[in-house]
This record gives sequence, structure tokens and C-alpha cells, in this order.
Amino acid sequence: MFEKEYDVIVVGGGHAGSEAAAAAANLGCKTLLITMNLQNIAQMSCNPAMGGIAKGQIVREIDALGGYSGIVSDRTAIQFKMLNKSKGPAMWSPRVQSDRMRFAEEWRLLLEQTANLDFYQEMVSGLLIEKNKIAGVRTSLGIEVKSKSVVLTNGTFLNGLIHIGEKQFGGGRAGERAATGITEELIDLGFEAGRMKTGTPPRVDGRSLDFSKMVEQPGDETPDKFSYTNLTQPLGKQRSCHMTYTSPIVHELLREGFDRSPMFNGRIQSIGPRYCPSIEDKINRFADKDRHQIFVEPEGWDTVEYYVNGFSTSLPEDVQFKALRSVAGFENVKFFRPGYAIEYDYFPPTQLAHTLETKIVDGLYFAGQINGTTGYEEAASQGMIAGINAALKVKEKDPFILQRNEAYIGVLIDDLITKGTEEPYRMFTSRAEYRTLLRQDNADFRLTPKSYEIGLASSDRMKRMEEKKSKSDAFYQFFKETSVQPEDINPILEAKNSAPVSQSGKMFKIFARPQISLDDLKEIDQVSDYIDTHALDNEILEQTEIQVKYAGYIEKEKNNADKLNRLEDVKIPKDFDYSKLKSLSFEAKEKMSKIKPATVSQASRISGVSPSDISVLLVYMGR
Repeated sequence: MFEKEYDVIVVGGGHAGSEAAAAAANLGCKTLLITMNLQNIAQMSCNPAMGGIAKGQIVREIDALGGYSGIVSDRTAIQFKMLNKSKGPAMWSPRVQSDRMRFAEEWRLLLEQTANLDFYQEMVSGLLIEKNKIAGVRTSLGIEVKSKSVVLTNGTFLNGLIHIGEKQFGGGRAGERAATGITEELIDLGFEAGRMKTGTPPRVDGRSLDFSKMVEQPGDETPDKFSYTNLTQPLGKQRSCHMTYTSPIVHELLREGFDRSPMFNGRIQSIGPRYCPSIEDKINRFADKDRHQIFVEPEGWDTVEYYVNGFSTSLPEDVQFKALRSVAGFENVKFFRPGYAIEYDYFPPTQLAHTLETKIVDGLYFAGQINGTTGYEEAASQGMIAGINAALKVKEKDPFILQRNEAYIGVLIDDLITKGTEEPYRMFTSRAEYRTLLRQDNADFRLTPKSYEIGLASSDRMKRMEEKKSKSDAFYQFFKETSVQPEDINPILEAKNSAPVSQSGKMFKIFARPQISLDDLKEIDQVSDYIDTHALDNEILEQTEIQVKYAGYIEKEKNNADKLNRLEDVKIPKDFDYSKLKSLSFEAKEKMSKIKPATVSQASRISGVSPSDISVLLVYMGR
């Protein structure tokens, strides 16, 4: 039935598993994707959307590395928005509303067209391990499949337990059974495990809603796209979302069910996502607020199913229904299914290396919600890094690790393995100390060369990136070298309430003024002629404008990153004995012995390790 031995086996076909399988196969490894239901590959279990604050940057990074998430998102988008446009470009975040059914279908078709990739539908119930090294997996039918490496991406399925009011039943998500066996086996091997929870709102029939009572939320007038490739196009038409609000009456109706809520009666004791709370949690924590936003999101181009974003709940279904019918526009709502909460096993990610390989079992990798994260984008990026590193290890090549100043993916993984997480981890722009460098517009500049070097990004991707960078750099240099006369620029400056100039000067200094945009400078013949002659598209124009406007900030962040990277070069031996450093604090000894940081820089980011502890470490290592 199977190859004699696979290079990589990926367990789970969600966003993490799909990217892991694609990456490993595209790197030339014989790869097997095993999942409990092949019809649900890359299923959008929660909201039908990709991207958002910081998450959009991650999707762009996955695409720049040669992943599929950006391509699939573009091909199945029904709306595009660039969020945070009123703020600086470091905060701009692309987001698409997706067609849920077509999203999963497109992923399945892309994976089926990927060479070196086999599929099998069954539950993996155990691992084959020989001398602390992975050797394959065992399925629920007792079939053993050999492999040189294994990537676990089990999502919410490990001993998953679904809660709706006082009712509870096993399941990985609505209508699908939980996965059993793996948690217990990993604990026996010495892994530490925990429980987390997440939730989802009701799905409703759009034909029963009155959208005239809601606020329409259209997409951007000129929509962009995620992928840097020419495999996708921006949307020509879009579907609108809508917004409405809860009210004191809705809150009162919800409170009537609190005594039957698994969150409040002790049935659920695990921690849920802080930044995506349930509606009962919101009205309990923010009792002073008399209303909360509800976003009504279509599930696709043609379906009448809608996702009620902001109304995640595990209250009894009769309470959900009664309360939702008191929301403006929902007076006659019909349910497709009620909301629910789900508890599942995860493994604290401090048990992993930066490659996402476990420290206990050689060749075993974890990615996605098994590591305590929440969100499709966070899962997909981990899957990609785990798949890449599993393949590189099999090929006996150096690991692929992204630093904090190189990618949001680097920030995500470093946060997880260095600090750990006791609640579902979600990425935000505020988590990245170098976010001016890690913009959504330059992900291809940052990451495509790295991916091309290991053989993942195609030569076509690399060529497109180099052409774009060459044109952008040349246009940047044009402003540095080209002078403008007062009589040409002063009318523009005066119209923008910017101080006029008395003599000619370089255009770069004028462009750097906050009041002056590239659209303003297009009124000067030299600029418009350059753009036309070199056929510069909007992507290059935007990139150049950001580079000019934020040149000082970008240079400052690069210098700060360079200083930090000097500590990244100071490696710590794997078997280093911290107990022999008597000047280290007890907490530092304990934390570093457990986490085993690979570098002094990573050690400095561990909670409880002080600057004086780092000084002791550096002195001991002769630095």
C-alpha cells in the first residue's frame, strides 16, 4: 500500500499539515499526508477569512517562501481589504474574506498536483520510535508506515471535547471524531502536555436576515492580492460583509444561561484565546459596555450560510437562539448550527527547537495548534517551517531558521519556543520589535532569496523578485540623484501647506516630507516620464514611497537588529551545564536548563533571565 519508507510523514490535513506536506514534497522528499478525512483538507474550521492584523504579513511571508496559502486565498477570495491604512505602512495588513468550500477544494487540487506527495485517509494512533528517533507511524487499523521524519499537525483533534451548554461529546470539530492515542504515547515518552480551549459562533441562514438594519462593510475600491506570483489576479467583483451590534437586552438574555454555561459552571477549566473571547466572556469581563460589534460574514459566493463573527459561544443552543434573535437584523434568524467550545490537548512549545523539531524525539516535529497557537495563518507558517526542516534533515542539510528581524514567522516561533504559552497564542504587530522591517509589502525581498537558496522558491519567483527589486532600487536612486527647481516644486508645496524652497535641491528631501506623496510628485514631468518609461506598476511605486518616507526608521531598525544578531552568533552547547555558573540566578538556571537556548540571544529573551544573568553567561564563554 505504501512506499517502503517515506522521507516525511505529515499527520493532519489542516492549514499546518497542508503547508508542511507541500514544502517537504516540493523540496524533493517522498512525502505522505495522513488525515482523518481527505474531504476536509485545509478546512476553515472557524471564520471564512485569511489574513488580518499581522496575520496578513504572515500569509505574504508564506507566499514569498513558496507556500500555497497566498495563492489559495487569492483564488477563492470574495472580498479584499487592506487594514490599518490610516496608520504607517508597518501596520498595513491585508485580509480576504474567503469562499469556504472553494478554499478547501483549491487546496486539495493544488496538493494533488504536487509531485512526491501521497495521501492516505485514516487516524494515526501512535508513533514508531527506535532509540529516541522517529521511525514512522501506526494507524488505527494497526498499519505501520515507515518514515525518516514525522510532522504532527493535529489541530484541535487530540482528545477533543466539544461543549454546547451542559452537553459535551468527543470531537475534533463539529461532525468529526477526536483523535486518540498520540497524547498518551507522547506523555509516556516524557513530553509535558496541557489543555486549551477555543470556540466558534453559530452559522446562520442569510435568507432569514434583514441586512437593511445592518451597516454594510464593502471591500476596497481597488483590491490588491496576497501572492507575489502571476498565478492570481485581484478581484474584479466582491461580496460585502455587514455589521450590527448586541444590546443590553441581548446581554440579559445571555446571562440567563450563565448557570448552564460550561465556562462558568466549571466544566471547562482550560484557557481560551484572550483576543478572541466568547460573547459570554465579553459581557462578563466588560460589564460596563452595553453593546459589542457583530460582523456578519458570507461563507462564499453562492451559499446562503453566514458566519456570525463576534458571537462565539458555548451557551446552550436555546439561549444562543433566543439572544441572537434580539440582535438587530436577526429577528427571524434560522440556525444552520449552534456555536460551541472545544477543549483539546497541546504540548508546551518550549519542548521544541527553532526548527520545530522536538528535543525528546529525533526527527519528530510539531506544528500548529498542538503548539498552543490559534489561527490559520500561525498554523500554516509553522507547518511550512516544520515541513522544510523535516526535509532538510532527511537530506542532511543545514536547518532553515528565520530570525526575529527577518520575518513575523521568526518572531512567532521564537516567542513560542523561548517564552512558551499558557493560552492560545495569536500574532500581533506589537509582538515584533522590528516591524518597520517586517512589512507586508517587502516579504518577497526578505524571504524569497532564502527560500530559493534551499531549493523551495522557484526560479520564476526569484526572477520576478529580482526584477521588482531592481526597478524599486533604481527608482529610489532616481530621487536621490535628481534635482528639482523651485518653480517646479513650490506650487505643489504651497498647495500642501509645506514650506517652499528657495533653491534647487534633490527630490529625495522633498519626497521625504510627510505632506508630500508620490501622487503629488507625479505632477513633475521628470517623475511621470520616469514612471512611464520604466513601466513601473503600483507594487513598485508603493515599495519605493515607503523606502523614501521611512528611510531613517528603517536604517535605525537595521542597526538595532545587527547588534542583536551579534548575540545570535554566540552559540550555547546543547549539553551546557548551567548549574556550574554560581553567579547565575536560581530562576535563570532553572529556565535555561529546561528550555536549552541555542544562542545567548535566545537566552536573553527567556522570561526570568535578567541582563546580569546574560553578562555572567557571556563572561564564562569568553565574550
